[in-house]
Amino acid sequence: QLQIVQSGGGLVQPGGSLTLSCAPSGFSLDYYAIGWFRQAPGKEREGILSINSADVVTYASDAVKGRFTASKDSAQTTAYLQMTRLKPEDTAIYYCAAEFDRLGTVNVTAQSRGYWGQGTQVTVSS
Repeated sequence: QLQIVQSGGGLVQPGGSLTLSCAPSGFSLDYYAIGWFRQAPGKEREGILSINSADVVTYASDAVKGRFTASKDSAQTTAYLQMTRLKPEDTAIYYCAAEFDRLGTVNVTAQSRGYWGQGTQVTVSS
């Protein structure tokens, strides 16, 4: 069964850093764009970062610009969301999504029909 498995997350103090991982099962991330999303309690899921299959950023929300970085490893086995200078308002369930992108033109959105991770909780609190 093709799926995405997320890992990372947890409790971190304000100003701290955390890295989330997103690993496919049954396929590699070659030719896949990656989108990162989050959903805070009582709010809709929002997109925060998207990279195309060439690892070019296609979307970055103002809330995370300059603090969060999306990437994939060179072997195309894992995607990462590196989060720095975390704030309490970053507290949410974080999701990744992988969508096939042979031409490098895909911007992964919340309506993506690609593969979604199961979500992981990030809590920023002292």
